[in-house]
Amino acid sequence: MQQKGSWAGQKDIHYDEGTSTATTRRTIQLPIDDGVVGLRGLSPQRHRFELEYALERGSTANSVLFEAGDGAPAVLVHPPGVAYSAAFLPVLAEALPSSDAPLLVVVGHVNPNRVALLRDLAEAYAGLELIVSNPGAKLIEELWSQRKPAPPGETSEQPPLPDLPPLRVIRQEQTLPLSHQRSLMLLPAPTPRWPGGLLAFEESLGLLMSDKFFSAHLCTDSWAESNRSSTEEERRHFYDCLMAPMARQVDALVERLEELDIRTIAPGHGPAIEASWRSLLNDYRRWGEGQQNASLTVALLFASAYGNTAAIADALARGVSRTGIRVNSLNCEFTPADELVSTIQQADAVLIGSPTLGGHAPTPIVSALGTLLAEGDRSKPVGVFGSFGWSGEAVDLLETKLRDGGFSFGFEPIRVKFSPDAARVKELEETGTRFARQLLQSQKRAQRRSAGGLSESRSDPAVLALGRVIGSLCVLTTRKADLSGAMVASWVSQASFNPPGITVAVAKDRAVEALLHKGDRFALNVLAEGRETALMKQFLQPFEPGADRFAGLELDTSPAEQPLLPDALAWLDGKVSQRMECGDHWLIYAEVDHGGVLDAEGSTAVHQRRSGANY
Repeated sequence: MQQKGSWAGQKDIHYDEGTSTATTRRTIQLPIDDGVVGLRGLSPQRHRFELEYALERGSTANSVLFEAGDGAPAVLVHPPGVAYSAAFLPVLAEALPSSDAPLLVVVGHVNPNRVALLRDLAEAYAGLELIVSNPGAKLIEELWSQRKPAPPGETSEQPPLPDLPPLRVIRQEQTLPLSHQRSLMLLPAPTPRWPGGLLAFEESLGLLMSDKFFSAHLCTDSWAESNRSSTEEERRHFYDCLMAPMARQVDALVERLEELDIRTIAPGHGPAIEASWRSLLNDYRRWGEGQQNASLTVALLFASAYGNTAAIADALARGVSRTGIRVNSLNCEFTPADELVSTIQQADAVLIGSPTLGGHAPTPIVSALGTLLAEGDRSKPVGVFGSFGWSGEAVDLLETKLRDGGFSFGFEPIRVKFSPDAARVKELEETGTRFARQLLQSQKRAQRRSAGGLSESRSDPAVLALGRVIGSLCVLTTRKADLSGAMVASWVSQASFNPPGITVAVAKDRAVEALLHKGDRFALNVLAEGRETALMKQFLQPFEPGADRFAGLELDTSPAEQPLLPDALAWLDGKVSQRMECGDHWLIYAEVDHGGVLDAEGSTAVHQRRSGANY
């Protein structure tokens, strides 16, 4: 689709959650139909710390503007966050030259960044009216006059805030008349992560503006994806990071959306989906099946003031869900008491997180803590976490009350000042995975006891025969910016002659899997027979979350800047080209760019095993 009009771009410095990053952002206009234009903010670089951006392919912020006419005011659906303000507002002013005319703004979800942009709109448009869901209205009223507190003992002069514009609250599905004889269906879509969720559907165009749902973080100026496979990895990553912990609510929403006469889905991030939208809805259902059918459940209870505690919760949830354990995420501020009680009673473990506001935990967290103390099973582990600015009393409160209440902890309390960086997010994800593995090990021990110590899988003839399929012993190593990882790999095979390629099977709960997406690089170090023991011992040891896998080792570097082990027999340097989901593993296909034999006289170490039930 051809771009319309002009674009505004500049080098802007954005202070975001305690960090400052300089990124070039611009906003373009994408014509959709007569009187309908897409406003897309483009950010080619990663500019936020959250796990959802870990693929580092940039992002977009998508809005849709319905022009005024036929007595109907202009309607802006899903404006971006304040990070795009400097590039977005001039383009909006070009499309809406009158600042006195009425402007309705449909707010898809509410957070401090979104509210900051809405304040900018309130300054610029006197006739602004916000269309929000009922929880969204509550959040906007709470956040409108809030500023981040100054450090203790400091004061800061800040300009006065604009008055809160009128709010039009949508409590159930409702239709809004537009120009050009169009109408906009408004659908409340509350979830634990975005309790104020509000979707929009223009019926004559079949255009679903889905906000966070069906999004993908990648930077593109094309209106729609070229085909389904071109964005599948990015959309799956977004789902795994943010949707999987609330799969039940997401599945219910997908069921409702399937009733609409959709022709195009325009999500909040990434290109639109035209020809393959039904396939994407089916994928959302399929991706959630593992969560829905899991035999173990972790309850994740949280509240978040500025998004930082929610980011910690996302990373922990991603780590837990990697193991196949279901995460049941609840935002305590919007969860009914009976749902909180039943979730705690049915959970196999509970994680609870809180920000510290004015030296205290928010009231909903205090209430949830009381419910956990009253209804929680002391034989099941817990974990506490939270972010803070100048103190961390909320996490201290959670820890003290739960320890005194007789609960055991699955990990040490997590305290993050302001927001976690990429390395800390990876550590948090690994913490969630280790916590989940402990639950799985406890379950397996209980199953063995009930079976009299016998393992059905280890006595299955097919599984025993599978154990005769053997592979070379290797160590996969990778480095990506400040992050690195490694693992022992024996499920390795040459996969192609031209180009030369290999496949490596990587378990979904491996920490290194997060660094093996399309475009990522790694080295495969083939171990030598008779010299494999020391390296195997190094990389098979249990590592603490976030620990350096290469501590104490001398390393060489490949032409692609990947870690090489000097004691290996040979090495290959490859770039991930494809990924295929295979049950509890990902099959990684990489094209080999470089390689070398370090010991021409040596033989490859081979791993002999007796069962296909383990490595």
